[in-house]
Amino acid sequence: MAKNKTDAAAEESQAAKSTDEATESAAEETGAAKSTAVAAEGSGDSEDPQPGQIQQRITVEDSDVTACYSNFCRVSSTPEELILDLGLNTTPFASGDITVPVSQRIIMNHITAKRMLGLLSATLQRHEQAFGVVETDVRRRVRPQG
Repeated sequence: MAKNKTDAAAEESQAAKSTDEATESAAEETGAAKSTAVAAEGSGDSEDPQPGQIQQRITVEDSDVTACYSNFCRVSSTPEELILDLGLNTTPFASGDITVPVSQRIIMNHITAKRMLGLLSATLQRHEQAFGVVETDVRRRVRPQG
C-alpha cells in the first residue's frame, strides 16, 4: 500500500512537471511580445534580468513604415482592448459639426497601454525639462491676430 502511494505521488509529480514545462514552453513562445514590451519600457541590457524573464535584443525594421501626422486622437476601450483612432483635423478652429477622417487605428491590450502611458509620460517630462512646459490649451498657445 505504501508503495502504491509513493508511485501515485511520483506520477503526480511527473504530471505537474510536464504541466510546468508546457507552461514554460508557452511562455517562451509568447516571449517575443513580452520582451518587446519590456524593451519598450527601457529596461534594456543594463539592468539585471528578473528570474524567468526572457532576454532578447530587438532590432526594429522600419523600412516599410508609413508615417502620418495626427492632431486628433479618439480613445475607446473594451474589457480586453484599448483602441486609439488617429486622424488629421484640418479645421481645428472651425465651429459646428466637423468630420475628422481616421487614418490609423491602433489596438492594444491594457498592459501595453499602461506601459505606453509610462513611456509617454517620461518622454514628455524630459521634453518639458529641455524646452519648457507643453501647453495643451490651444487658446493659450495661439497668439491673437490683430
